[in-house]
Amino acid sequence: MRSFDFTPYRRSTIGFDRLFDMLESNARATTGDNYPPFNLERLAEDRYRITLAIAGFKREEVDITAQQNLLVVSGRKADQTDAQKSAVLHLGIANRSFERRFELADFIVVEHADLADGLLTIDLRREVPDAMKPRRIAIGGTTEQPVIANDANKADDSANAA
Repeated sequence: MRSFDFTPYRRSTIGFDRLFDMLESNARATTGDNYPPFNLERLAEDRYRITLAIAGFKREEVDITAQQNLLVVSGRKADQTDAQKSAVLHLGIANRSFERRFELADFIVVEHADLADGLLTIDLRREVPDAMKPRRIAIGGTTEQPVIANDANKADDSANAA
């Protein structure tokens, strides 16, 4: 496995520490567990979908937790009785417990989750606040902001003048 040195980038960028930390920690974490398999889709510019194949799991056995910049999907199978275990001749469908973690970018929120036909789909949406959206800055000669007076202030001024 190759390790990457992000030091030159850290010197010339501001505010990307979290990104570099995430890349370095993911490079160190060599987890060979690929269960359950999943798909990541981009549905639109600000919409995404995660689909996990969790055949054999019921809704109450799956837990989805969204924290800031982290989505954790875990599944815990209920314990089987001895009668249920002895009836299975071949166990080809994996039904072990799992936990999948997805690092989310800023302003990504979970919109909806559904479990159907053994597939868990989680729809995500990027909600950028208005203050963070690009805006056009006018180039002008005056720096004064226009003052907007409301009707309540006018009524108070006329009452004080009388």
